[in-house]
Amino acid sequence: TEDAVVINGKKIAVSAKRTPGELAHREHGVDVVLECSGRFTKREDAEKHLQAGAKKVIISAPAKGQDLSLCYGINHEKYDPAKHAIISNASCTTNCLAPVAKVLMDSFGLERGLMTTIHSYTNDQRILDLPHEDLRRARAAALSMIPSSTGAAKMIGEVIPELKGRLNGTSIRVPTPNVSLVDLTAELSRKTTVEEINAAFKAAAEGKLKGILQYNTEATVSVDYNGNPASSIFDSTQTAVADDGKFVKVFSWYDNEWGFSHRMVDVSLFIGGKL
Repeated sequence: TEDAVVINGKKIAVSAKRTPGELAHREHGVDVVLECSGRFTKREDAEKHLQAGAKKVIISAPAKGQDLSLCYGINHEKYDPAKHAIISNASCTTNCLAPVAKVLMDSFGLERGLMTTIHSYTNDQRILDLPHEDLRRARAAALSMIPSSTGAAKMIGEVIPELKGRLNGTSIRVPTPNVSLVDLTAELSRKTTVEEINAAFKAAAEGKLKGILQYNTEATVSVDYNGNPASSIFDSTQTAVADDGKFVKVFSWYDNEWGFSHRMVDVSLFIGGKL
């Protein structure tokens, strides 16, 4: 119909408004809003959903002025229904990096690190050369490897406070439509080996981070992870340790669309269950 989608006899209201404040959340009994437009990531914009009658807002991106930034499986238990109304689900890259950083921190101590995400191109790039405020994103996305910025590594400090100021990173956009890869180089607090690092990740993937972190032993490539629902798929075949035993490199894959979408659902159900 003009104002609804009907699925198996269930009517789901549909509307199109320019601003969150115009939406009929109160009329429709909306509890949790998924703010996925990419336009309303500032608190003063997102809170208009609350003014329109919603109880909670989950922003599908890094935000400004949010009550809490979380990565499901890492720090979602910090959510307090009485204090947190506007929640950022961080980014797909932060959700991939967070389990990796946590395992290294918990198992070996993580002094500092630099991350590069080799990231499939996205809609904020041009498909052909065209003006853009970022001169590199102005270039045809499918024709080049394009250096770009990312706040994913710095945002880890909001999700894992112990790592605040210890991680930084950059991004290289590449001509693949989906699936990305986090390359983390880190200095650990104690000496270790490739085997010990891999064992720690395997244990985490089969234990406390099951469903969030996966463990890979196969000779895979990016297309093999299309449709993978995990936040982070650790590639044990690429683990490297320098001679001093403290300087390490680890790789972790992620479906930057599907995996992140699953975390949005997880967070929604978690928050909705605490209304």
